[in-house]
Amino acid sequence: MGTKTKIAVVVREDLAVWQKLNVTAFLSSGVAVGCPETVGEPYEDASGVKYLPMFGLPVLVYSADAAAIGQAHARALAKDLAVAVYTEELFTTNNDEDNRARVRAVATDELDLVGFAVHGSRNAVDKALKGLPLHG
Repeated sequence: MGTKTKIAVVVREDLAVWQKLNVTAFLSSGVAVGCPETVGEPYEDASGVKYLPMFGLPVLVYSADAAAIGQAHARALAKDLAVAVYTEELFTTNNDEDNRARVRAVATDELDLVGFAVHGSRNAVDKALKGLPLHG
């Protein structure tokens, strides 16, 4: 972990608020599981109650239209970043097996992305997401 890496989530700007939150949560879970080095130590309060660990570095959330998401996704893949994806079709499924089948059925350049997350070196993430605004 450390300040040399970065986590970023990109969500399509025209989604409903609940969809943006849902996509961000799912994509963040992909980074946590796929890149365990991003997760810090468990928390504990003064009463001794234990809590789950969270990311040990900030998560920046960006928004973009569909075309910009596609371009940034292609750049992220070209830079060999760790990537999680969420496609429009995943709003119609209700389990992980169907989600994976929906993504598997579509070629990379034809994915109907509503969002993706990346983890990698700050420099590579910044280059992949160049020009995208932070979510407002």
